[in-house]
Amino acid sequence: METKNRKKEIEIIDEKFDLNGYEVVRGEFFAHLYEPSFTFNKNKISMNMACIRKLPETEYVQILVNSAEKKLAVRPCKESDKDSFRWCTASTKKRAPKQVTCRVFFGKIISLMNWNSLYRYKLIGKLIRSGGELLFIFDLKTPEVFVRTVNNDGTVTSSRTPAYPKEWEHQFGIPAAEHSKALQVNIFDGYTVFSIRDAKESEDKANEQPEDPSPKSVY
Repeated sequence: METKNRKKEIEIIDEKFDLNGYEVVRGEFFAHLYEPSFTFNKNKISMNMACIRKLPETEYVQILVNSAEKKLAVRPCKESDKDSFRWCTASTKKRAPKQVTCRVFFGKIISLMNWNSLYRYKLIGKLIRSGGELLFIFDLKTPEVFVRTVNNDGTVTSSRTPAYPKEWEHQFGIPAAEHSKALQVNIFDGYTVFSIRDAKESEDKANEQPEDPSPKSVY
């Protein structure tokens, strides 16, 4: 009985392990319902509930973009800060994500990344601490792409399965030696703060202008 109740000891082999040649498998290849995400869709942006839960006291944020490194950061801020906007519903009982109309910002990102404005792009990110500040960081170069196709009868079919960059086909992820550097960011180096307007009149104007239905190459 004593032997059965005794906890098994874990055998650890002391051996050097070389990470050269290994790739850290991309998080995008796994289910990530509870991971922070940032979505571009039909002239709107939104962050998911995972973002809201990780910063439960935050009501207003700023968006920063590094055009050279193709990274996007979401930084908590005060309502009074310049270029701040509300990223969630104002309900005090249960906060929830909200979609924010931003035609100009949406168009600038589409142009920067050579994306198709008809598609939906979802970025998976991480909450990090940089320079004493908490912020979410998203890599614009690694989106999940949900393709939309315009049919002959004018209807639009949306894919529920994401597509990935072509170069991912023959790799699992980033080499282990480079992985630790992937999310490093200095928010004061090369980042631009974007003003995101959250006004119903902007959304009404957006609805008056139809999107270009002709799909382009994703990459």
